[in-house]
Amino acid sequence: MVKMNLQKFKVSDILAKKRDGGVLTEEEIDFFVGGLTTGAIQDVQTGALLMAIYLKGMTDLETATLTKAMLHSGKIFQWPDDIRHLIVDKHSTGGVGDKISLILGPALAACGLKVPMISGRGLGFTGGTIDKLESIPGFRVLLSQQEAMSAIENVGCFIMAQTADIVPADKILYASRDVTATVDCPPLITASILSKKASESLSALLLDLKCGSAAFIQDLATAQSFARLMVKVGTELGIKTAVAITRMDCPLGRKIGNALEVEESLDTLKGRGPSDIEELVVIEGGILLHIAGIVSCRSDGEERIRGSLYDGTALRTFRDMMTAQGVAPEIAASLCCTDDSIYGALPKARRTTDLRYSGPGGQSTHSLPITHYPLPHISVIIF
Repeated sequence: MVKMNLQKFKVSDILAKKRDGGVLTEEEIDFFVGGLTTGAIQDVQTGALLMAIYLKGMTDLETATLTKAMLHSGKIFQWPDDIRHLIVDKHSTGGVGDKISLILGPALAACGLKVPMISGRGLGFTGGTIDKLESIPGFRVLLSQQEAMSAIENVGCFIMAQTADIVPADKILYASRDVTATVDCPPLITASILSKKASESLSALLLDLKCGSAAFIQDLATAQSFARLMVKVGTELGIKTAVAITRMDCPLGRKIGNALEVEESLDTLKGRGPSDIEELVVIEGGILLHIAGIVSCRSDGEERIRGSLYDGTALRTFRDMMTAQGVAPEIAASLCCTDDSIYGALPKARRTTDLRYSGPGGQSTHSLPITHYPLPHISVIIF
């Protein structure tokens, strides 16, 4: 936990310093974050600092210092020495149809890694990983540390929401960013993401940075700069960090909506998902297996991940994760039945409208323009 003498600095002096483009010291940042969690900092002061950071930026050192202060505002997972090197995770900046985490976590666990995934809810009009999982009847997204540790030991993975004692400073800052128009600020995004991921005591982390006309970063140069910042701060925290810049010009997969994306995730875990979803899962899984030292090269990792999707091991891990997180065994078994692609246990929309196309086949329409640079699904990987 962050501890300091809250009388040592004047909040207004810190605000003025950043407003004028100054560089905050470690003590000043620790003081401010400590005041957030004790209630000593007023909401208007929090908003003022966020806007000053948004307008004036932060150095890489300031960003790393802010991330560490936020990390130590709450509890940090501690793993047994014999599995510490296997603890990995992945985070995506998100997009419509992005359901990769639901598939990748169990696939990585099936290949021998341990995946303690703390995920978030949706931003704007897209559902987050937690929203999607909550469409599964009985799935509990709030776990105690003891329950989380048990899931890692017995299943190999869990996907849970951020609790009140995990990086509480981030919850305060994020709520303020949402109402002060400071969400899309690279230093603040970096500190928010990496403080939560560092609380998992990771050995390795892959960040999926979306880029394109349907992402908050739309040009490759900005994405590369942001990626380097994330890698630098992640490395400063002692985490082997990689960033994959991936294309986000159109929805991923064929299904959009919380329950529908669980269906498509299950289809992919059964070896019959859309090619773009499988491609991202396989490539990103290969990266993590490689940097975690499980395989000697990325291509070997990709083959192992692909194998887990087709031999049933990733699907069984997902089933075991569901039951470990409160889903009734019979519901988990019905969802994971390989002979059935009709997921009756999942909620359905009360009203539906069929849109039928009667024209000639082979035609397509595009609701979003393709960006001006050539960018495949996986464009740049920075270690």
